[in-house]
Amino acid sequence: MATPDFIHDLRTSIGHQLLWLPGVSAVVFDDAGRVLLGKRADTGGWSVIGGIPEPGEQPAETAVREVYEETAVRVVPERVVLVEAMAPVRYPNGDRCQFMDVTLRCRAIGGTARVNDDESLDVGWFAVDDLPAVHDYALTRIERALQDGPTWFRGMGEDPRP
Repeated sequence: MATPDFIHDLRTSIGHQLLWLPGVSAVVFDDAGRVLLGKRADTGGWSVIGGIPEPGEQPAETAVREVYEETAVRVVPERVVLVEAMAPVRYPNGDRCQFMDVTLRCRAIGGTARVNDDESLDVGWFAVDDLPAVHDYALTRIERALQDGPTWFRGMGEDPRP
């Protein structure tokens, strides 16, 4: 994901120290039940669409904005799927971050999926029983979004994988 300007500004003061950040992931389904994935430019792997909210931006607004910016698909958020504090990560430049991810199930309402920025190498719709190789992070979110159950929270005695 492209680093927002406000984080670049913070890094000038805090250097590579651990930065606690919100993150939003969007699991987008079309009318055929297919899921929208992006092939990330930074890792080369397929994943659900996501990003960092701008200061003051609501998670649903972030999901709508990020999905459109990365894929040109218009969505409507339907519900919160899970909330999870992720493990800290260290980037090649030495920056350390830890994200609190809010994942939303979204429904596509328009647009044609295409690479719409420099964060993705490819985007596409996939049948949930014929996904490309994805990290457990994405698979867990897709599986949770397919369920009608309540929002999942880590620490409530349940494994994130359904």
